[in-house]
Amino acid sequence: MKNKDLLSIAQLSAEEVQHLLNISLNMKRGRRKPKLPGKVLALLFEKPSLRTKVSFDVAMYQLGGHTIYLSQAEVGLGKREAVSDVAKVLECYVDIIAARTFAHETVELLAKNTRVPVINALSDLEHPCQALADLLTIKEKKGRLDGVNVAYVGDGNNCAHSLLLACALVGANMRLATPPGYQSNEAIVSQARLFAAQSGSEVICTHDPRSAVAGVDVVYTDVWISMGQEAETARRRADFAGYQVNNELMALAKKDAIFMHPLPAHYGEEISSGLLESPQSVVYDQAENRMHIQKAIMVELLGMELGQKDEQTHSGYSGQA
Repeated sequence: MKNKDLLSIAQLSAEEVQHLLNISLNMKRGRRKPKLPGKVLALLFEKPSLRTKVSFDVAMYQLGGHTIYLSQAEVGLGKREAVSDVAKVLECYVDIIAARTFAHETVELLAKNTRVPVINALSDLEHPCQALADLLTIKEKKGRLDGVNVAYVGDGNNCAHSLLLACALVGANMRLATPPGYQSNEAIVSQARLFAAQSGSEVICTHDPRSAVAGVDVVYTDVWISMGQEAETARRRADFAGYQVNNELMALAKKDAIFMHPLPAHYGEEISSGLLESPQSVVYDQAENRMHIQKAIMVELLGMELGQKDEQTHSGYSGQA
């Protein structure tokens, strides 16, 4: 990877994305035994998480390294101690940092003030690790990314931003259906359209979830009320009425369409009860793939040798989207 850090999907090229996917698949299938012996990952979290914490922790353990979890109560990032000072101190102890923050500027400040790699493990603007795990899941289930039609229904949030950029980058068509007032960041959409022009894919933004889902290969949604937005619960539930992914909406997609959700899920809000357990759901595969893609990211950012050549014929992929 050409960058020291992974803060945004926009930092990656299509070739780098495919390289990460190939590494992840080879490691997942046991064809590679990468090691990061003695390496230490700091998990710097302003807000808690199940999947992000466990997937990074287990990934680093399986790579032969060690993880230190640092909560906001322990560090007081930006409050008890300046972000720049935290970054400079951590580089004395650890080899890599995964930061889960409220503000994207915090992740950028960490990266600017430390020599060790910084991974955006979620900010208010993006969630690149989730989007890469999503691509890995789509690739596994559909056998390709180029030309796959993906519909995202719901809040134009950080997950939507990274998924939009990732799909456009690798040639997957993206339809984004959001309620009025909850559209994705205009700069992100503009960047995605530039990627789409290069990859030959298409980006469509609409307020109509039914037209977005019609005939697609993948239906994706996320929570209506993210952490820190609890005060907006009543208003958001009213504004998102009609944007629930349920059996009726799924019926508009292709018969073999898959359903995706980054979790946690709120039944009766963005999804109907039982949808996660339906034959179309690949949600738990998505969750597992967070661990595999994060292994590849850490290995690449730390520049470690994998001990084997990347034989793409073994993985069944040509390296093309």
